[in-house]
Amino acid sequence: MEGGIVVADSSAFRDCFSLAWKNPYVLRLAFSAGIGGFLFGYDTGVISGALLYIRDDFDSVDKKTVLQEVIVSMAVAGAIIGAAIGGWMNDRYGRRSTILIADFLFFIGAIVMASAPNPSLLIVGRIFVGLGVGMASMTSPLYISEASPAKVRGALVSTNGFLITGGQFLSYLINLAFTKAPGTWRWMLGVAGIPALVQFVLMLLLPESPRWLYRKGREEEAKIILRKIYSANEVEQEIQDLKESVESEIKEEGSSEKINFTKLLKTKTVRRGLIAGVGLQVFQQFVGINTVMYYSPTIVQLAGFASNQTALLLSLVTAGLNALGSIVSIYFIDRTGRKKLLVISLCGIAISLGLLSAVFHETTSHSPQVSQLETSHFAGYTCPDYSSAGDNAAWDCMKCLKASSPDCGFCASATSKLFPGACLISNDTVKDTCHGEHRLWYTRGCPSKYGWLALIGLALYIIFFSPGMGTAPWIVNSEIYPLRFRGVCGGIAATANWISNLIVAQSFLTLTETIGTSWTFLIFGVISVVALFFVLICVPETKGLPIEEVEKMLETRALHFKFWEKTSDPLQKNQVV
Repeated sequence: MEGGIVVADSSAFRDCFSLAWKNPYVLRLAFSAGIGGFLFGYDTGVISGALLYIRDDFDSVDKKTVLQEVIVSMAVAGAIIGAAIGGWMNDRYGRRSTILIADFLFFIGAIVMASAPNPSLLIVGRIFVGLGVGMASMTSPLYISEASPAKVRGALVSTNGFLITGGQFLSYLINLAFTKAPGTWRWMLGVAGIPALVQFVLMLLLPESPRWLYRKGREEEAKIILRKIYSANEVEQEIQDLKESVESEIKEEGSSEKINFTKLLKTKTVRRGLIAGVGLQVFQQFVGINTVMYYSPTIVQLAGFASNQTALLLSLVTAGLNALGSIVSIYFIDRTGRKKLLVISLCGIAISLGLLSAVFHETTSHSPQVSQLETSHFAGYTCPDYSSAGDNAAWDCMKCLKASSPDCGFCASATSKLFPGACLISNDTVKDTCHGEHRLWYTRGCPSKYGWLALIGLALYIIFFSPGMGTAPWIVNSEIYPLRFRGVCGGIAATANWISNLIVAQSFLTLTETIGTSWTFLIFGVISVVALFFVLICVPETKGLPIEEVEKMLETRALHFKFWEKTSDPLQKNQVV
C-alpha cells in the first residue's frame, strides 16, 4: 500500500504551515486548485444579497417566490450536471483540465448574469455558473488530495473548505460595497468572473495530478512531480507503493478505461466508500446549511430586521464565523480526525436548529397587533383583506403579511416597533410613505424582541457546522475511493450533494410559507439527529492513512461504536467505526 501508515497528530497543523518555507510548491498546488472552492463559496454567498436587489429591479421576481427559488436553484441544477460530467472528465482528461474548463464556464456565466436584461437570461447565466461550480466542487479537493503528503493531506484539503467560506465572506463584503452603486446586483454577480480568470491562469502554469498521470502510464512525468512534493527520504517508497497499487489494480480490472458500474457497486470497498461518501454529502445539505447561505439575509428579515442593509451586515457576521470555523477545521482535522469532528458538529447543529425553531415559534406567535387607528392614519392604503375581515381585531402582523389579494405589508408604530401598527397594501409608494414618517416597513417578517436570539442561533449553527460537516464530507470523498474509481465516485458523491442542495434550495421559501419557519428548522434538526447515527455507523476514520491504505481499511473494518478511545495501533485505530 502506498506510503505505509502515517500517524497524524498535533504536529500536522504546524507541518502544514511550515510548508510555506520548507516546500512552497505543495502550498502553491493546494491554493491554486483551492480557488475552485472560492468560486463555489462566492456563488453560494453572493446570490443571497443580490436577490434582495434583483427583486427590486424585476417586479415578477418580487411577486413570485417560485421565481426567486428558480434564480437561486438553477445554479444548483447546473452544478448537478457539472459534477456528474466532472467525475467522468476527471478520469478521462485529468484533474487540471477539468478545473480549466470549470473556470471558463464560470467566467462566461458571470458575464451573462451581469448583463442580463431580464430574469430569463439571468437564469441562463446561473446555469453556466452552476456547471463550472459543480465541476470545481469535486475536482479541487481531489487535485489537492492527490498532490499532498499524507500527514498534512486533511489540513491541505481543508484549505479548500477555508476558501469556500472565504468566498462566501467576501461575497457579503462585495454585496455591502455595491448596495449604493448603480446596478447593485449586476456588480455583485459580475465580479465573480475575476477569481475564475485568476485560477485559469494559475492552473495553466501547474502540472496534472501525479497519481492520475501514473495511472495513465505517464510514469516519468508523475515521478518528477512526486519528487517535488515529497522529501528525498520518502519519495522513492511513495513511487514504489504507487506502482504496486496501480499494477495490482490493472491486474484486477484490466487496462481498459471503461468503468463497469455494475462491478463497481459489487466491489465491497467501493460500495462501502460510496455509502459513506454519498451519505455525508446528502446529509451536509439536508441539515440546512445552504438555506442559511443562500437565504441568510431573508432569514434575518424573517427574524424581524426590516432593512436590506441591516440584513446584509448581520449576514456578514455569519459568513465570517463560517470562515473562522474552516480555520478551526484546518487545525483539528488531522489532529482530532474526521469522524470526531463530524460527531461534535452534528450534536451542535441539532441544538442550534432546536433553538432557531423555538425562537421563530415565539416570533410568529407573538407578533405586534394591527391597530385600526394606526391603519386609518394611512387613508386609501389599507390592506383590502383587513378592511373586509369580519373580525379584524384579531389581526396581527403575521396575519397581515399572509394576505395575498394583493400582497400586504406592516408599517410599525412610530413609538415602538413592538406596538400595534398598520396593515397596508405592499408597494413602493406605501413603503416610502411609511419610511417618510420614520417607521419601519415589514414584508418578510415581523418586529420581534426575540430577533437577536435568532441571530445567536444562526451563529451557533455556523460555528458547529463549519469545522465538521462543512469540510469533512469533501475531505472524506477525496481520499476514500480506490485510484481507478476516484474521479467517477467523487463525481457521484458531488452530484448527490448538488441534487440535495437543489431540493433544499428550491423548497426552503415554500416550506417557510406553507408550514412556517419554526417547523422548517425543526425538520432540519430531526435530520441532523439521523445524520449523527449515520456517521456513527457508516463513516470510517481516515485520519493519517495514505490514500491507497484507505482501501485496505474498508476491506477489513467491522462495525464498532466505541471509536473514541485511544489505541496503540494506528491501523487498528482507523479500522474502528
